[in-house]
Amino acid sequence: MVAGATGLVGGLLLTRLLASPAYERVVVVTRRSLGLTHPKLTEMVVEFKALDALFANPAIRVDDAFCALGTTIRKAGSQSAFRRVDFDYVVNFARAAKAAGATRFLLVSAVGSSAQSSIFYSRIKGEAEDAVNGLGFEATHIFQPGLIMGPRAERRPAEAAMMAAMPFLNTLLLGPASIYRGIPADTIAAAMVAAAASSGKGRLIHTYASMMQLARS
Repeated sequence: MVAGATGLVGGLLLTRLLASPAYERVVVVTRRSLGLTHPKLTEMVVEFKALDALFANPAIRVDDAFCALGTTIRKAGSQSAFRRVDFDYVVNFARAAKAAGATRFLLVSAVGSSAQSSIFYSRIKGEAEDAVNGLGFEATHIFQPGLIMGPRAERRPAEAAMMAAMPFLNTLLLGPASIYRGIPADTIAAAMVAAAASSGKGRLIHTYASMMQLARS
């Protein structure tokens, strides 16, 4: 089961999951139709504030749940609107996945996320991580990328400038600072698919180096 498939990482993730022989069916939970057809694809257009349909439908049984939901404060329009997407919707989806039988949950978060952070963005991301982990999945994989590199539908001039500079900046981010390196969106997607196939248990945090290693595997 996948949430966030209309976004950059989520769209690439969906492509990989549909191509993977490890999955017989891919259920996408989305607020608007993707406009895609595929023999393995089941699309559910829902409101993330009310995912009761997933709880009530015994035909929806899943093994792995992938969450690439996320927005920016600028796009959301306010801190409360940002929290609704990056905390409420994420946790609602995780609860629905748990109720549908998922044993592994894979979440795209952000580098520096912490429920104790003084930075609002990082704090909400950290609170979402903690809430998802508290649901008791066998394995909770949390991916904490720095700048996510790749073409986006919406125009983000500052982010585009950072992406242009990132190949050079990455060479300067060494040792502990390497977690802040920019990373291609498709590398994150590949790492998520690989992590789902691993035998890891509990809460597993993936930063730049481990995502690169997973993607290569």
